[in-house]
Amino acid sequence: MRVVIQPATDPYFNLAAEEYLLAHEDEDVFLLWRNAPVVVIGRNQNAWAEVDLPYVEENGIAVVRRLSGGGAVFHDLGNVNFTFLTARTAGGIDFGRFTAPIIDALAELGVAAVPDGRNDLAVGTPEGPAKISGNAQAVWRRPDGAERLLHHGTILLSADLTHLAAALRVRPEKLRARGIASVRRRVTNLADLPGFPPMTPEAFVAHLAAHAGRRPDAVRRPLTAEETAGIERLREEKYATWEWNWGASGSMEAERYARFPFGGVSAALEAAHGRVTKVRFWGDYFGIADVAEAEAALVGVPLTSAALEAALSSLPRPLTDYMQGATPAALAALLTGGGQAAVPPADRAHNLS
Repeated sequence: MRVVIQPATDPYFNLAAEEYLLAHEDEDVFLLWRNAPVVVIGRNQNAWAEVDLPYVEENGIAVVRRLSGGGAVFHDLGNVNFTFLTARTAGGIDFGRFTAPIIDALAELGVAAVPDGRNDLAVGTPEGPAKISGNAQAVWRRPDGAERLLHHGTILLSADLTHLAAALRVRPEKLRARGIASVRRRVTNLADLPGFPPMTPEAFVAHLAAHAGRRPDAVRRPLTAEETAGIERLREEKYATWEWNWGASGSMEAERYARFPFGGVSAALEAAHGRVTKVRFWGDYFGIADVAEAEAALVGVPLTSAALEAALSSLPRPLTDYMQGATPAALAALLTGGGQAAVPPADRAHNLS
């Protein structure tokens, strides 16, 4: 088994590394890595149903889609990630095969972790069981028909739980989105457990690597220059692209509301593959031009703050002609989820038809 401690903390590179090694490495691999702040969403999830977009934009938190299914997770440098890559064997999904060595390594540090549900690890706390690790799997089929199995998981060591909660909190609005929804669980850091030894993330990674290194066939070998170059290409062509991370989302419908100095504005929008397909505004604002012209100009625009603001700044007429007092930034924030609470009850009868 090849043991790789990945020094890079770029989440796009690290997710690309998994795919590259799945496609090109024949040995079993145990990969240890950490990410700068990022929300990692499952392969089949709708990004807007999982991520508080205004929050992640304001706090410089990346969003990246992974190969495996399952729910959304938050990573930062206090979260340690592990990946097993191996040949796929007969049978169904078996999480226990890969979480068992992690449980053993944690036991050496005095942590009694146990499987919880289908794919989590939990520990006991005075408030009850709390999740410390989530796991997911995917199968990669090579052109020759050979299948490789990816198993990866998170371990909360000393992550910023404030960011974790806020980045994964979808604002309270009316939202219907196609995709697999995350299951919210109470979580805790290992560092917050009574008796857990003071340990940096680097020391914790070294402990996991040393535990894996006891296997007779374990060999520590970093990425080669050729592998790094291939991963960088895959990063640029796929994992760092808006099309993969946001555009691969399914369809969604949302209703949003905010009260501005110039009046209350409700917005109902539909989007598919990360782009607006229909939008409607209504409220008690004033304007001298038909807002339908502004609505039509937003069709096809990526559902990001920057793209929406640019489109609203390039309308056939000034935005204030359609909505007196409005700014492109304010309406872009509303459409991306930065509005206040849900659509008022009196407005819920409105729709996009």
